[in-house]
Amino acid sequence: MSDKKQRIQFFLFSQYLADGARATLEIILPAIIFTQFGRLDLGLMMSTGALCVSLTDGPGPVEHKRNAMLFCMFFTFLMTLITGLINNNIYLLGILIVLSAFFFTMFSVFGNRAAALGTAVLLVMVLRMDKIAPTATVFLDSFLVLAGGLWYILFALVYYKIYPYRPAQRLLGNTLHETAKFLRIKSALYDVNSNITDEYRRLVTQQIVVNEKQDELRELLYKNRELIKDQTDTGKLLIITFADVLDLYENIMATWYDYNLLRQRFGSTNILSDLSIVIQNLADEIDRIALAIQANNSYKKQYQLLPALDEIKIRIDALEDPANSNLILKKILVNLRNLGERTDELMNYFKAGAAAHLNMREDTYYSKFVSHQIISRQLFLNNLVLDSGVFRHALRMSITCLAGFAIAKLLPYTHYGYWILLTIIVILKPGFSLTRQRNFERLFGTIAGGIIGLLIIYFIHDRTVLFALIIFFMIGTYTFIRINYIVMVIFTTPYVLILFSLLGMGFINIAEERLLDTGIASALAFIGSYLLFPQWESVQLESYMIKVLQANTNYLQQFASFFNGNNHSQLEYKLVRKELYVSTANLSAAFQRMLSEPKSKQLNSEEIYEFVVLNQVLSSNIASLTSSFENKEADKFSKETLLEIKKSLLLLQESLVQLDKNTEAAPLINCVLNSDTDSHIDRQLTEQLNFINKISGDIRKLTQKITSKK
Repeated sequence: MSDKKQRIQFFLFSQYLADGARATLEIILPAIIFTQFGRLDLGLMMSTGALCVSLTDGPGPVEHKRNAMLFCMFFTFLMTLITGLINNNIYLLGILIVLSAFFFTMFSVFGNRAAALGTAVLLVMVLRMDKIAPTATVFLDSFLVLAGGLWYILFALVYYKIYPYRPAQRLLGNTLHETAKFLRIKSALYDVNSNITDEYRRLVTQQIVVNEKQDELRELLYKNRELIKDQTDTGKLLIITFADVLDLYENIMATWYDYNLLRQRFGSTNILSDLSIVIQNLADEIDRIALAIQANNSYKKQYQLLPALDEIKIRIDALEDPANSNLILKKILVNLRNLGERTDELMNYFKAGAAAHLNMREDTYYSKFVSHQIISRQLFLNNLVLDSGVFRHALRMSITCLAGFAIAKLLPYTHYGYWILLTIIVILKPGFSLTRQRNFERLFGTIAGGIIGLLIIYFIHDRTVLFALIIFFMIGTYTFIRINYIVMVIFTTPYVLILFSLLGMGFINIAEERLLDTGIASALAFIGSYLLFPQWESVQLESYMIKVLQANTNYLQQFASFFNGNNHSQLEYKLVRKELYVSTANLSAAFQRMLSEPKSKQLNSEEIYEFVVLNQVLSSNIASLTSSFENKEADKFSKETLLEIKKSLLLLQESLVQLDKNTEAAPLINCVLNSDTDSHIDRQLTEQLNFINKISGDIRKLTQKITSKK
């Protein structure tokens, strides 16, 4: 299957396209129905209500979606009513904009879904700020917005009832697809012609994506009580297969080596290139499994890994190697064999009757793997301080919106001045780097989309064709709204221009004004993010670094506990593993955001990148040890083994203390203080532990260097 064809198939069976098509239908249907009765204006009001509620219909459990949509419906109704009653008074409207921008931006303290709710309420306020109407009309419009929101909720809930598994299947397939991409990047590290530094940067970037998908799926599955308690085959398989995907990802993470040294030793043998091809083929097999799950199709295994490994093993054994240095190649084969076994376990999803042998755990078990957002007044009040990033962003949003409102009123030729505020609300983000990125995407997308829209209007005059194109561009807008902002804007602009053209408005003037308003809003957002209470990533990176160190320490602690003869808890181990993946991805994402900030704000960028890499190497080697020795008896290993683990833990503790003076070291090393084990020394294990010790020492030196620059 070609890469292009595969990408198209993944897109066609994605949840994004399904949600985009459904949202378009729900939003546009009221307008179509009312148009048949000659009252398009009433239909557009209902469509506005549906549009606002759709913003809270993001990935996650149906219960959370329903609650968010209901609150959104209520708040948008209230905001439509208030805005309509006071928008004839410029001063009252200005006060409403400032207070609402601050209050509803603060909703982000309650999580992403609440933040989307706040954006939806601000959206309806902006859309209604210029619509001055009699009181009776204001009440009618408000109830139509309420009805549109209710229509969207009912349609969505019926859809989820009819297709309860499809969102999870699509997201599971997408998560596995991104995992296959991660493995494919790893295969490039074995290619002697690739640049190791570039591939490692790609690896770090892809790890962020994989972690985001895992978090989305974890929340969708583990917070969905109906799905966890579901006794059908599909429900069980979704839960168990996700666990298999996490184990597969751990195996991929565990395969880390000194690739420069590997190339020096074996680059001329072509064995590394063959290993790269084998890993690519395995990634392709995982991708085919992912597509079958996402498309809800059956699948039969196509790639046989073991024959390829056996052939490579013969060549490795034939190497003249008196120093026995080819042990590392044999270890790679063992890891790939384990990876193949993990991949084979995914095939259980397609086997008839496989779910009958699966035992679901209590829902309290799964709830430990997801965070639970508390909605409380106290949490809101606790964030009303300048130390809170949310509070800073809320102040920034309210001041920037006030400036945009003033400019819109001062410009004499603006008929759609609300576009300035609308653009500010959409592109102004808590961090400078995200705001700058959105600025570029908005400007470029508006220009590109405007050109497309004008060309369509100039060459196509058939109203039926134009209406069909509006639906096409709407589907594109709501499909890409959560995955690619610039593509979303490119789709949005033509559909707005074509709509205004069909309504008989001057679309040329509208295009010019939209571009002007976008430029003004982009400038205001850029200035606001740079000057108004900025919170640079370099200041926040230390907290991410501390969490990564703590996670790696706990990860190594789990391994130490195993060798000390303590009972090994799979639940505790998986919780620690999950925290490690999350903290590592968060640090990598924060570092990448910092690189988009002004050079003067990028403090210790080289050292922090090295810190990210070293912790990745450390966690990969700990994972490699865990997968290699989890089935062996702990009492077969010596005191020297425990001593090496203890040394590494102490080095990590010292690094933590340097970054966080409140760190308590004693509880983290207790488990390695009590062993009387006295047995033979495992050579391979000793080499790996020595390497972990070296990496831990390098991390300590690096943290000393970073903290000394404060």
